[in-house]
Amino acid sequence: MATIKEEWYIIVNPHAGSGKTMKYWVPAERLLKEYNIPFYTVYTTHKHHATQLAAVAARRGYRKIMAVGGDGSIHEVFDGVLSWCETSGVNPSEFYLAVAPIGSGNDWIKSFGIPRDVEKVIGLLAKGKFVQEDVVKLTADDGKVSYMANIGGFGFDSHVCQRVNAQKERGLRSSRIYLTSLIYNIFHIPVQNVAIYCDDQLVYSGRVYDMALGNGSYCGGGMQQCSIADPTDGILDAMVVPVVTLGRLIAELPRIYNHTVHESKYILYLRGKKIRIEALDDKSRDIVELDGEIVANLPVTVEVTGQHVNVLTAEG
Repeated sequence: MATIKEEWYIIVNPHAGSGKTMKYWVPAERLLKEYNIPFYTVYTTHKHHATQLAAVAARRGYRKIMAVGGDGSIHEVFDGVLSWCETSGVNPSEFYLAVAPIGSGNDWIKSFGIPRDVEKVIGLLAKGKFVQEDVVKLTADDGKVSYMANIGGFGFDSHVCQRVNAQKERGLRSSRIYLTSLIYNIFHIPVQNVAIYCDDQLVYSGRVYDMALGNGSYCGGGMQQCSIADPTDGILDAMVVPVVTLGRLIAELPRIYNHTVHESKYILYLRGKKIRIEALDDKSRDIVELDGEIVANLPVTVEVTGQHVNVLTAEG
């Protein structure tokens, strides 16, 4: 068994924030030293590298791990730590996770009041206030396992993420790529024919445009698809958008910005411990995203495990 280390293991994505990471991170490292916070820094070199690094850090005895990047970075760190916990038998509650937000997407931090200011985050780190976040696990029928820090889904959501990620891989870093992907998929909305179970009860069967799964509520730079999701309440939230007329869809759209999705008569809102989605035909074996990353294809089961991991918070 590795000796438990007191240092923060910091995983920096140098490509986050349109390549501006070091501009913000170098002053942050100086602050860490001023606060006498011991740390060890590593840099990612490729996609999913943070997952590998986080698992290695956990195995070596690090229990405090920070991601420097966006929602994709924190997803990879969650995946690395929690997958290692499952295989090793170590309780996730031993770990303290934080993020210094320098990505194009920074939605996870909103649930914990974390500012989009790296130096202020270092100040919060020095205060050391943490809250226990629920561990949410996705298991695909093909055996793939992944963990969700914030929000996931399939249909419209996953296809927007797929297009955004494809553009990033081609070297595009503009903040407009999310908007252009959103507009493209509005005119190419995929329709999936699925059965949805909540806590082992069939709650919907039929065609849907979109489904969002929420540990947290924020996504897409301020939208709240899972409007009352709380990452600390032991409940998984979900929003299902059945196939409706375009006019009705447009009329319901403001709800994702004014915190009222759960009040809609046309959108199905679910809350439970476990949600399972099954494709009713081969064409509906849609891609599924967690925290903006494509992780599996339907059918999948997503559940709150009952375990917790400590995450940095600014909330009183």
